[in-house]
Amino acid sequence: MIRNKFVKNLATYPVIGAAVRGGISLLVKREAKLIAQHFAEYLRPVVAYKKDTVNEAFRIRHDVYCEELNFEPVREDGMEQDEFDQYSRFCLIEHKPTTNYAGCVRIVSPSNSDELLPIEKFCSSAIEGAKFHPSQFERNEICEISRLAVRPQFRRRKADNFDGAAAGAINEQTYSEEELRCFPFLAIGLYLSIASLAVRAGTHHAFVMMEPRLARSMSFLGIKFEQLGPAIEYHGVRAPYYISASMLTRSLPVGFQTLMNNIDKEVEKGCMAARNNDDNDEYIKKMYSPDFEKKKSPNMSMRENFKWSDSSGLYIPQ
Repeated sequence: MIRNKFVKNLATYPVIGAAVRGGISLLVKREAKLIAQHFAEYLRPVVAYKKDTVNEAFRIRHDVYCEELNFEPVREDGMEQDEFDQYSRFCLIEHKPTTNYAGCVRIVSPSNSDELLPIEKFCSSAIEGAKFHPSQFERNEICEISRLAVRPQFRRRKADNFDGAAAGAINEQTYSEEELRCFPFLAIGLYLSIASLAVRAGTHHAFVMMEPRLARSMSFLGIKFEQLGPAIEYHGVRAPYYISASMLTRSLPVGFQTLMNNIDKEVEKGCMAARNNDDNDEYIKKMYSPDFEKKKSPNMSMRENFKWSDSSGLYIPQ
């Protein structure tokens, strides 16, 4: 098989580089289409707002962060929770053939100055003097993507059996023409699901502490985070990153737009169900109030500035 590093070197050559880059682009688009088809067949994003599904997210986090990675102490109730969950929104990925939940992720969504992002509380030195800082924006327009976790039983492939796979990273030692297939479907789905939920909630500015190799992996797929500061020791070596709704919209590759559209439709259903829920639940009333999805922002978002075209299979500017 052609090694990926060799192909990348060829792409820099002045004569054949253009042809090699064109071939790589076609390969990426083809593999992205296969990933979208695979995802739609086997996986489904779920907006977790009721107690049972939110608790499922806590159980997945306990499996990964407490029992497998030992980042947090084991809890008697088998659920990993923290202070930020009170003002967070959650997404799960359901494995459709078994109806089991395979992974989870949350966005910490503050609404006032008393509600901090984890990055502000635990990693403030890493973003000191950064180009983008949470303090630059309205509190209800920022969020932090965190607690992404994938259950061990859904990481059975050789490409997923390595340190970092639990949090969605790619094994960079796996290079071949099928490299894109090695990117965990669940990590893609979780990031795009929570991105859709964030945009719908009006939180257009997202911060995240992640492993640099995961950021490189996402960049390889066309989803480009901007690094804000140095890597530090925080549940492993992690660096602070930023992405906005407009950055995601501009950089999302054509091949993944179909996947994003499919995911966004499922997230929209979940948001509507949460907004119309008649349970007298304080958490739901706070995080999915009647004005949910009605927030206005001057920032470009996929919902406000782009429209899905069934005929072309792409998001196009309105």
